[in-house]
Amino acid sequence: CACYSFGDTKSNKYFKNDKKIDLTFQIQSNFIIVVHPGSRTLCIGRATDTLPVTVPHVIARRHKQSGQPRYEDPWLLREGLNKSESNEQRQNGLKMVDQAIWSKKMSNGVRRTPVSAEQARAYNCQIRPAVLDSSSRVKWTNTSHHPPHLVGEEALHVNPSDCYNIHWPVVRGQLNVHSGPGGSLTAVLADLETIWSHIIQKHLEIPLKDLKYYRCILLVPDIYNRQHIKEVVNMLLLNMGFSAIIVHQESVCATFGSGLSSACVVDVGDQKTSLCCVEDGVSHRNSRLCLAYGGSDVTRTFLWLLQRAGFPYRDCQLSSRLDCQLLQHLKETFCHLNQDISGLQDHEFQTRFPEGPALLYQIRLGDEKLQAPMGLFYPTTFGIVGQKMTLLQYRSQGDSEDPHDEHYLLATQSKQDQSSKSAADRKALSRPGGALDGDMSGQVGSGDISDLPRGCGSIGIGGAQGEMELGPAQAECLIGAGDMEEPLSAHLSRKTAIMSQFESKALGLDKAILHSIDCCASDETKRKMYSSILVVGGGLMFHGAQEFLLHRIINKMPPSFRRLVDNVEVITRPKDMDPRLISWKGGAVLACLDTTQEMWIHQGEWQRFGVRMLRERAAFVW
Repeated sequence: CACYSFGDTKSNKYFKNDKKIDLTFQIQSNFIIVVHPGSRTLCIGRATDTLPVTVPHVIARRHKQSGQPRYEDPWLLREGLNKSESNEQRQNGLKMVDQAIWSKKMSNGVRRTPVSAEQARAYNCQIRPAVLDSSSRVKWTNTSHHPPHLVGEEALHVNPSDCYNIHWPVVRGQLNVHSGPGGSLTAVLADLETIWSHIIQKHLEIPLKDLKYYRCILLVPDIYNRQHIKEVVNMLLLNMGFSAIIVHQESVCATFGSGLSSACVVDVGDQKTSLCCVEDGVSHRNSRLCLAYGGSDVTRTFLWLLQRAGFPYRDCQLSSRLDCQLLQHLKETFCHLNQDISGLQDHEFQTRFPEGPALLYQIRLGDEKLQAPMGLFYPTTFGIVGQKMTLLQYRSQGDSEDPHDEHYLLATQSKQDQSSKSAADRKALSRPGGALDGDMSGQVGSGDISDLPRGCGSIGIGGAQGEMELGPAQAECLIGAGDMEEPLSAHLSRKTAIMSQFESKALGLDKAILHSIDCCASDETKRKMYSSILVVGGGLMFHGAQEFLLHRIINKMPPSFRRLVDNVEVITRPKDMDPRLISWKGGAVLACLDTTQEMWIHQGEWQRFGVRMLRERAAFVW
């Protein structure tokens, strides 16, 4: 990133051909910390760092009273797995996966021969582990000095018998607010502050008292909870003491980090998959979609498939942190999306747990290695029942600190429309022929927006940045053109019913990409998105994923676009970078853009104006 302008002073203007070298940019960027809080991993570092510090986003807090019941946030377990329909749904999903595997030919033109779990089971059930070493050389975290909290890897290796609660403060991209211990918004924010402060002090070696000299760039999900973002910004500026902050969306930062001007960004994380079309640094609000599944669901499904095939490590429990880590490792080692790899294959893996021996297991696997990651395309395989699986961006419910929000803008827009319509009516009636011969352009008010067809679900208010919709914009893509005479109440109830039905469905990854692109306003934008599908995050890092996804997109895209799009391209490793770090890297790039100067929210401004500053300064419509 070549940057020649940075800082608060008007004199900080540098040009490429300048012979003088000014170090202001380097100094300024070195004092900017980029924070990307994921559900499982926290990425944090200076904007000048080549790579961020990555740690498990988890904290262990010591019990305040003896005899207090132990509590632990689940890792791979989640709501909706133990319903009566769950197993039937898994089996149906697996049938669809097997059908898809059989229907796609291998590169040599031959169809795959299916391998049943029973073929591997007979071998695996007779396997007994070999002892590699009487000691695993792995130890529990030392808590003899009774630390009040432990962070990251230390928290993961706390002995379950110790008096600590384990909390993951972010779940599926949102703050993990729940009714259990440590689940209040105040407690979750305290966990975030403790984790981030610990990493800044220990890994970045910055004393907390010096944060007043630093600025922060915070990456947030494309579909965000406004109240939560407000509280996190409050915590960073007022509690931790950063001097200024920029809040930006993960998808836009992903395009910055990969060097693309426009892309359909597909972020497959550990617990959620978010999609958004980004064009010239602007996230298209209508195209935002968040799927409530990710890499951890693939991991859990892989265990189910392993157990069907007689998994030789028979004590594996989804409630155990160490077993979850082992399963994550097995998924990353064995799973793939390459259909040319077929038949039964022998593998081995080790288990090393505290207070036990190091064991070596043999295992024979067939299609399980391909079936598990294909769950991302057939999410019924995950067996999740009765949960909201697709999240959309809803309009703000309003904030008392922000009186001039989009509700105010919509109300004033409506009044302007009504007054202009009245003036047009009077003008038309004063002419022969009345309104029939008059200008009809003034007759469509903001109330008609929700009856417009696909791609027209947003009103421009305040120029290019205005994207105010009457409810979720995606609803217009689902409903299409409505009856112009339909009463508003009937239309809203119909819209709510369709939205509810849509959100309860688990869209496969390929279908979600097509839906996101289809919600773009113009064919030219859609063409751009098909030619640049950027996959980031760690949930789709399987061998053969790029070719597999490309094949499915080409086969399912509308025939009209197959003729229009020169080439469909899926990008999984731009510039050979780790896809898990691309959004963080984009935040670091953002730190050195000239336009960044207009986006900083300073501590004093936040204290005075609060959340209104996000509406004024955020690079996206708040």
